[in-house]
Amino acid sequence: MTGRNKWSKLKEQMSPERREHIAEGVRQLEAEMVLAELRKHSGMTQKELAEILGVSQPTLSSQEHQDDMEISTLSRLIQAMGGQLELVVHMPKGDIRLTQFDTGHSPQPEAAR
Repeated sequence: MTGRNKWSKLKEQMSPERREHIAEGVRQLEAEMVLAELRKHSGMTQKELAEILGVSQPTLSSQEHQDDMEISTLSRLIQAMGGQLELVVHMPKGDIRLTQFDTGHSPQPEAAR
């Protein structure tokens, strides 16, 4: 005996509450990804995404590992993967979605709205 247990067997022995707690942890981990993981999750290779963006694969690799990038660059990466970037600010009085960074959106003076 190797001392290893199959996940399915361990899962059967857990309470429903414990299984739900673990499932929630998995959902949270899936919702928190770095760009490289997001690209893989979307089923794309670096080469494929680089071609869509019109950049080299090494350039894309560098972008995926940056700690700091322009919002427009991040938005283009997300859109090329078929997604949409939304920026939400969490303030004491409530959450606010920033729209000035949306693609194609140009801020207008308050009177023009």
